[in-house]
Amino acid sequence: MRFGTLLLAVTSLTSVVNAYWMGDIAHRGYAPFAYSGYPVFRNVRDYGARGDGVTDDTNAINAAITAGNPCNQGCTSTTTTPAVVYFPAGTYLISGSIKPAYFTQLIGDASSPPTLKATANFAGFGLIDANPYYTQYLNWKAVNVFFRQIRNFVIDTTNIPPGNAATGIHWPTSQATSLQNIVFNMPTASNVVHVGLFMEEGSGGFVTDLTFNGGATGASMGNQQFTMRNLKFNNCKTAIYHLWNWGWTYSGLSINNCGIGIDITAGSGKVETGSITVFDSSFTNTPVAISTSWTTTSTPDTAGTLVLENIALTNVPVAVKGPQGTYLSGSTGSTTITAWGNGHKYTPSGPVEFAGSITPNPRPASLLAPNGRYYTRSKPQYETLSASQFISARDSGAKGDAATDDTAALQKAIDTAVAQGKVVYLDYGLYRVTSTIRIPPGAKIVGESYATIMSAGGFFNDMNNPKPVLQVGSYSGQAGTVELSDFIVSTQNAQAGAVLIEWNLASPASSPSGMWDVHTRIGGFVGSQQQVGQCLKTPGNPTVRQGCIVAFMAMHVTKGASGLYMENVWLWTADHDIDDAANTQITLYSGRGLYIESTSGTFWLYGTGSEHHVLYQYQLSSTQNIFMGMIQTETPYYQPTPNALVPFPTVSSLNDPNFSTSCSGVSGNCAAAWGLRVLNSKNILVYGAGLYSFFSDYSTACSTFAAGQTCQSRIASVEGSGSSNVNIYGLNTIGAQSMLTRDGVSVAWYADNVNNFPSTVGVYKSG
Repeated sequence: MRFGTLLLAVTSLTSVVNAYWMGDIAHRGYAPFAYSGYPVFRNVRDYGARGDGVTDDTNAINAAITAGNPCNQGCTSTTTTPAVVYFPAGTYLISGSIKPAYFTQLIGDASSPPTLKATANFAGFGLIDANPYYTQYLNWKAVNVFFRQIRNFVIDTTNIPPGNAATGIHWPTSQATSLQNIVFNMPTASNVVHVGLFMEEGSGGFVTDLTFNGGATGASMGNQQFTMRNLKFNNCKTAIYHLWNWGWTYSGLSINNCGIGIDITAGSGKVETGSITVFDSSFTNTPVAISTSWTTTSTPDTAGTLVLENIALTNVPVAVKGPQGTYLSGSTGSTTITAWGNGHKYTPSGPVEFAGSITPNPRPASLLAPNGRYYTRSKPQYETLSASQFISARDSGAKGDAATDDTAALQKAIDTAVAQGKVVYLDYGLYRVTSTIRIPPGAKIVGESYATIMSAGGFFNDMNNPKPVLQVGSYSGQAGTVELSDFIVSTQNAQAGAVLIEWNLASPASSPSGMWDVHTRIGGFVGSQQQVGQCLKTPGNPTVRQGCIVAFMAMHVTKGASGLYMENVWLWTADHDIDDAANTQITLYSGRGLYIESTSGTFWLYGTGSEHHVLYQYQLSSTQNIFMGMIQTETPYYQPTPNALVPFPTVSSLNDPNFSTSCSGVSGNCAAAWGLRVLNSKNILVYGAGLYSFFSDYSTACSTFAAGQTCQSRIASVEGSGSSNVNIYGLNTIGAQSMLTRDGVSVAWYADNVNNFPSTVGVYKSG
């Protein structure tokens, strides 16, 4: 008896020592616009889940999700009821779908990921059904499903008979969402029909560190665009099946012992896959790496565009197979595809239709890992730290109530954590700040359920004297590194001089600083005072309401900065009110998106987006050595009423575009925001781009081929004699007549590159 008691005590002590900090830390998250006592953090064990592999935990888990009545069936969207649903280690038996609410994260123990295991009689669309069909339609409009995560799980369908339909995760979703560190285990029987990951709609998005074992299809997907990194497929009949897309970027695929690696044959009478870019990947013991329906006569003209770079093949007899036979042979031994593609290319002139080898991008050494691939790093989850190694923002005196001035308390938490070598835990809240928050070298900040730092007051409201809300490094070129993850930077009310993030740090290329799931959300949510009530759209009226000038710039990377890794970062000015039941459109003015003017460069942008800024979404000036893939942009919906000449004057010191002069002689809607602008920069390597202009004065009539893609005249520009080795794979544009200009002269025209919805250029090389 005494031995049993001692053993129990030792076992309990061991479980405490090894527990993931997220389960142990005090949770003080506060949702100021939910009801009093609303639980931001929920541990499924507190709602009756056992995780013992025997008890049916379905109802308990869903009870944890629905506690506090967050945005579920029939709710359009909201930011007022955030939630983190935490799963300690264990095996959770489920007989029906787990259905996360809007603005909810499902997070498992990162040190010992829990298993969600279906029963043999499981009933539901997916073990996790993230957007259910309560009717014939998805519960949430897929292109408006933002700010969600699922990470650290094993999804197991092996109890379900192989011949019965089963899906691991149903994930029709959009920007600022992510899946990370998930293993899908499915049967390997010959009659298996299980699918690991399924999505049919949306505008994503980012996925990383997934493993698919068995199944008929590892991932079956349709979405506008996505970036997917470090996906492994083992013993799947088909690893990846594309239902449709506009553009897709894969990095670090590992496809092993599958029948087909990537299948892009969907479509009856036309090719449904727009374009895919695959690099730094491997296929092993797989008869056909890629199966395509593209031919020189298939329609639309550029549909099925494919670009491959640095692809290792081992016992892969056919690398690319089409309806007319083998397009690219593989090997029963080992070989590497240096670079190959099919579609339209401009090198730099075109279009030239091609199917064959291409010259690979010259890769700057500073962007590479020791293995020669582009550097990558997954979001740190600090599995080895205990709860005592975190400092809470709210415990440091910050309120997060969207009203109190939290500047001093937040700064105190950050400075204390850096001094003690600890991590700042930004408990959920809306932290209102009235002067700059400074993040020194050595800082590590982790947000809870997208906690928000929100500028307010006159300090940030002078566009002639812009001020940073978050300043990373106290001066341009300061040495050091930081790690930032899982929070949002925003503004409140009029903030015409707010630069939401100013990045000054110079970090080593071998150990860069990082931003993971850090977003700017400018307006369109409760607490912002930039909603329907203040900034309702006014089609046909070019008058600028001063109270709706809400940011000067989303993010500025200064001249002395270097060495920054960005993953799943969305710099969004709201086009609609997320907390309005009808998602009504609003008109907000944010001057600039992401501006990089670092002289030494060395930046990685995986799965980033920048939307609805007045002058440009991405601008790179006198910089170098930048990897981008996939980038996604949207032009403000109100332009050209007013156009990009207002309300922000041209600032020459920031190399702003001067539409008054550059539009001379250009017909159509010229004074519209650039999607991508590159000035006197070199080694700019873009692996997938979706540059979209859907509206003209809130009408979508302009964004079709029948209408002539007349929303704006130009959308991407390479300028200056100093621009070299600017190379783009998978350039997809919508609503723009000229897809790309060089020094003011159109290079690629929309009508020459027709795809299923966008226009597509497979390869552009500036020379």
